[in-house]
This record gives sequence, C-alpha cells and structure tokens, in this order.
Amino acid sequence: MPHIQSDVTKCQGYANCVALDSEHFDLDDDGLVVVLREAVEDDERETVNAAVRSCPVNAIWVSEG
Repeated sequence: MPHIQSDVTKCQGYANCVALDSEHFDLDDDGLVVVLREAVEDDERETVNAAVRSCPVNAIWVSEG
C-alpha cells in the first residue's frame, strides 16, 4: 500500500498540501507539515497526489509498498 512521507527540513509552511487534502496533511505549531495519515487508500490517491505535486519544495512524497 502506498504511504506518505515527509521531510520537515525542506518544508517552508506554504500549506498547499493542507488546502488540497486536510485529511492527510496539517501544519504543526511551527508551521511545518505533519502527515496525519500515512496510508493512502486507492480512492484517495488522486487527491493525495495533487497535494504532493502542490508542494513547491518537494517536502512530501508518496512511496510505494
């Protein structure tokens, strides 16, 4: 099953991911990405991929398996 990974050292707090998919992403008190749910169900894949693509600094991605 695909799962979401993040690198908070790259995150700049743009929150594009949160705007597109608040079921999987949020920002912490420092304004950095928090992955709320790592697992990506088949019916969520399109939304998650859109959120991942929206990150201008590539701080989030989906890994297979």
